[in-house]
Amino acid sequence: MILIGIGSNLAAPPAETPLQTLMAALVALPRSGIEIVARSGWYSSEPIPASDQPWFVNGVAMVSCTLSPRALLDRLLAVESDFGRLRGAPNAARTLDLDLLDCESRLCDTTTLTLPHPRLHQRRFVLAPLCEIAPDWRHPRLGSSVRELLARLPPGQPVYRIGG
Repeated sequence: MILIGIGSNLAAPPAETPLQTLMAALVALPRSGIEIVARSGWYSSEPIPASDQPWFVNGVAMVSCTLSPRALLDRLLAVESDFGRLRGAPNAARTLDLDLLDCESRLCDTTTLTLPHPRLHQRRFVLAPLCEIAPDWRHPRLGSSVRELLARLPPGQPVYRIGG
């Protein structure tokens, strides 16, 4: 199972909203050799850490491809770039964020790639949509299911389901 987090809090023209940007990204991924197998609904979430930037729209996609994890990450970064993603300050507003969350339960710790994603178990905006499409997925390092991880989160991190 390959899992990708997808998010946006700035529209990438010609899209007028972050949600339209995400929908366009889901069309672009198969053109890049990344097939969408399933995807969650969309969620609105507060920026982390809290700031005055716009709230995010987030979801999770289960995908299929023949790429290595590093090549997949490179492809995701290229798609982000195609949507006007500029990397500057950490946690800045962005047109598109594609995070490789898990790649067939592989463990990886390099300077450019950590699998599973190092903070996915701490983020309600990842766990809530992930629970929709893979509720029994187990964190390869922690051994906990996504349901268990979601139940363990402390209060906070407002996340609201906004649609399909």
